[in-house]
Amino acid sequence: MRKFLNKIICGDCIEVLGKVRKPFADLIFADPPFNIGYKYDKYDDKVKSDRYIAWTRDWMAACKKVLKPDGSFYIAIGDKYAANVKIIADEIGLVMRNWIIWHYTFGQQTKDKFARSHTHIFYFVQDKSNFTFNGYAVRVPSDRQLIYNDRRANPTGKMPDDVWDSYSRVCGTFKERTGWHPCQMPESLLSRIIAVSSNKGDCVLDPFVGSGTTAAAALRLGRNYAGIEISADYAEKARRRQAQACSKEQKHPFLNAEELNELKRLLPDMGLSAKQIMSDRNLLKLFADQLSVRMNNDKRYRTTEVATALRDLAD
Repeated sequence: MRKFLNKIICGDCIEVLGKVRKPFADLIFADPPFNIGYKYDKYDDKVKSDRYIAWTRDWMAACKKVLKPDGSFYIAIGDKYAANVKIIADEIGLVMRNWIIWHYTFGQQTKDKFARSHTHIFYFVQDKSNFTFNGYAVRVPSDRQLIYNDRRANPTGKMPDDVWDSYSRVCGTFKERTGWHPCQMPESLLSRIIAVSSNKGDCVLDPFVGSGTTAAAALRLGRNYAGIEISADYAEKARRRQAQACSKEQKHPFLNAEELNELKRLLPDMGLSAKQIMSDRNLLKLFADQLSVRMNNDKRYRTTEVATALRDLAD
């Protein structure tokens, strides 16, 4: 366990995890190469299908072996091999809870077929009756609250749908983009997964850590991380990213770092900008109330305090 905790190890995840004797991961998020020709520096992303499927089976089995009995396992995958991932999961004894579609803007344009603008995210658990699911951490205001001002609405909001359309792909011009990895996940999407399927102090494993997004999101949410990356260059740059994430803790006169992080996470989940919320009194009150739900405590946030934090984000 200590060998992995809050470290990014350079190596092949199948080989590294194959040496582990005891399950240590509370949550696994895997975003493997899709076998569609991305240019990675140490991996051939265009191999024969049977070889890719066999490799997928091997790394999924290696991950399952280190997942705790009450652990959760998320896998992001493209269209071509989504069905294979589901079949392999069934064969190795994982239980599917959701087949999520991540629909994003800035899709990949095509000339002779419909543009590709989604990725599949499978949500599996080891035990269908024993797993972590912090519903309060991902609840969002419902249309009854946002649009209709219906008093019958649940004041704690609703669970998000299984089509996630609030998270854009991390494109070249985005501030979040590292610039050195060809396939970077948005941190806000990873934060949703980590918040709902793990607790503070848990260990979040990413067997294809790449640009280090999973580790960065885990750190901000008070979790431990474990990352494996086959590229020495990517691994070293991901380590630097974690060091920078630790050194950039923001301060605010009214909200602590955890509350600020949750406020930032709530914005894309609601699909609204900071300026939109600040300009509408009812929206601001709804946002402040939803922040209380997300923090899962008895604290009520004043709209003036929340507006100050939002103003800093809008500037």
